[in-house]
Formats: sequence, structure tokens, C-alpha cells
Amino acid sequence: MLTSIAFNYWIAIAIDRRRDTGGAKPLLAFAVAANLGVLGIFKYANFFADNVNTLFLALGAHPLVVPRVLLPIGISFFTFHAISYVVDVYRKDAVAQKSPVHAALYLLLFPQLIAGPIIRYRDIADQLARRIVRLDDFAYGVRRFVIGLAKKVLIANIVAGPADKIFAMPAAQLSAAHAWLGIVCYTLQIYFDFSGYSDMAIGLGRMFGFRFPENFRWPYVASTVQDFWRRWHISLSTWFRDYLYVPLGGNRVPPARRYRNLVTVFFLCGLWHGASWNFVIWGLFHGSFLVAERVGLGDAIKRLWAPVRHAYLLIVVMIGWVFFRADTLPAALAYLKSMAGLTVPAPTPYLLSWYLTPELGLALAAGAIGSMPIVPALARWRDARASSARSAAWAIDVAGTAALLLVLVASILQVAARTYNPFIYFRF
Repeated sequence: MLTSIAFNYWIAIAIDRRRDTGGAKPLLAFAVAANLGVLGIFKYANFFADNVNTLFLALGAHPLVVPRVLLPIGISFFTFHAISYVVDVYRKDAVAQKSPVHAALYLLLFPQLIAGPIIRYRDIADQLARRIVRLDDFAYGVRRFVIGLAKKVLIANIVAGPADKIFAMPAAQLSAAHAWLGIVCYTLQIYFDFSGYSDMAIGLGRMFGFRFPENFRWPYVASTVQDFWRRWHISLSTWFRDYLYVPLGGNRVPPARRYRNLVTVFFLCGLWHGASWNFVIWGLFHGSFLVAERVGLGDAIKRLWAPVRHAYLLIVVMIGWVFFRADTLPAALAYLKSMAGLTVPAPTPYLLSWYLTPELGLALAAGAIGSMPIVPALARWRDARASSARSAAWAIDVAGTAALLLVLVASILQVAARTYNPFIYFRF
């Protein structure tokens, strides 16, 4: 990481000095290649070697001997931050940072270092040098952090247990009911886990005067895959749009090339998430639906009844999550067969009722409610009531603070009582 900081600090200044001489473009290409090269070695060397050795085995050749490379936590995030920095300097969207401390602060910004969101340099360049921390901002940061912590430990961690156990079941014992419960739990887990981390990062940043962009906007209320990607992991999808899709031609090229670029972007998006063919298939799966919606499927979906449109989106997303969650491609395909009811499950001691505890039911209900923009609607109602009567405003503020305190206490009790605290984004 220190090497990455020093390299990108130096090369951004060099690009800035040579922008008007024609020497900036080769330096930019070198910077991007170097950053991606480091990411490739640490993240994909073993994946590449395993696939090459599979081919060598079929050909009867000697396998490649590659030592197992340990993955530095958060390398995908700080690599994308570094690329964003040098590209913004090259595009004149930002001036190269002359202070090595401020350059290091951008790449080492601890609230979002290991789990996002991805912060573009141009968005916080001014904040690195000067920030104003107000009491209202600090209070907002605390509230946002508590909400994110509750998402993680009161919903994501609870639904993670059944999801992990069901995905670990032998395929022969997996019934359709088990499979659907497992994928519903994982669908809620990944959303509340990652959006919870994003909320905590945004909250911590606000406490220190940083304003990070939103990363999620209730993606599960979308009705199309296009709308889903406008709401899910916004910092990543906009990064790929601005730094890959637009340079490839964006919407300015003929339709056939545009669709090819779209699939390419999502192929790389899947590969960014992990060195596995399952992630590649997940990316291609979403990219294919985005193309299909652009060539006519989207117009057909818009004519459907709203609940049917929503059901279409959820089914597509959950099928994709199977590839995202399963350990291997055969395991994902077997799981999908069970979801479709195409298997006759063998008897299993792990009955469905064994997973359906009151705690899980409460977490599922909270997850369903939290996936919809109900809380903002209540906040708007609160603000309307507060503006009409001062006594009502005082009572609502007290009630809100008490509720937040209860959520914090419940979260702390969960952290203290439970030993299961998965960090599913460690691979990224």
C-alpha cells in the first residue's frame, strides 16, 4: 500500500506537468497498467494458474508451480481509488496533489478503505485540505453509523446463518423450499451487509467532515435490471461507467458495439468481485439482461402490472446471487435445479422448521421493511409534523433519539452475544 501511494503520488504530478506536452498519455497508460498489474498479481495469479493447470492436465503437460498469493484486504478498492486519482488528473478534473500527506489520506481514508464505497478523487479533493465539522454533521454521522451497524448485526448476521447452512447442504438433500429460503436469506444478507458498511463509512466520514456519496438507493424496489444498477453499489457502477464504458464509446457508438461494450463492462465487473468463474458468469448474466432490456425487453416489462415487474427483477437478481454465493459452478447449477423443483430431495435431518426461528422471522420482516423506502417517508412525515407544531417536533425528536439508542443497545448486545460475524466482502 505504501508503494502504491508513493507511485501514484509521483506519477500524478508527472502527468499534471506533461498534460500540455503530449507526454501525459503514455504516463497515464503506464499508471493504469501498473495499478492493474499489482491487482492482477495479488488477486488473479492463482486463478490464472489453476485454469492453465487444468488445460495442462488435459494435455498431459507439467503444471505451473505458483505459490499461493495472499490477498491484501481492500486491494480492489484502493486500486480503483488510485486509478480514479490519476485519470482525474489527466482529464483535468482535478489538480495533482502536491502534499504527500493529503495524497496518502485519500488512498488510506479508513472509513471506506476495506469495504467501500469507492470515492472518486475529484469528489473529495477539496475536502482533503479543508473541512468544516458542525455539530449537526457529527450528529448525523452518529445516526448514520448506528443505522449501518444495526443493518449489519441485527439483520445481515442473523440471516447469514441459515443462508450459509443451506448453501452448505448436500445438493441431494436440497429441496425447493430449502433453496428458496437460502437465497432469500442471502439476498437480504448481501444487501444489508454491504449497505450497512456503506452507511457506517458515510457516518464516520461525516463525523470527520467528509461527505461521501450514497452507495445504495433501495435497489430491491427496482422493476428492471437497468434500474437495479442505478441503485445498487452506485459508486462501483458509476466508476465502471465513467472510466471504462464511456472511454469505450459509451452511447455514442453504433448499437452492436454499444451492447458489446456493455457486456464487456459487466464481464470485468464480475471479475473485479472475485477470481472465480462464478463471478464472471454473474457479471455476464447481468450484462445480458441489460442488453436484452435495451433491445426491447425493457419496453415489454414497462407494460406489465407493477407487482409483476417487481417480481421479474427480484427473480433475476436472486438467480444471479446463486452464482455469486455458491462456491463452484456445479454447486450453483445444482442449487438452481433445486430452486426450480427439478430434483427429488433425499431425506435430511435439517428440516425447514429448524431454520425458521422467531429470530429469523423477525430479521426477515425487518429486512423486507428496510428494503423499501419506508423510513424516508416517515422522516418526511416527521418533518411535516415538526414544522406545524413545536411541541410535536420536540416529542418526535425525543422518540427518534430513544429509538436510535435502543437500536444501538440491541446492536451492542448482538455483537457481545454472537460469535458469528461474517465479512463477506473480504474477497474484494
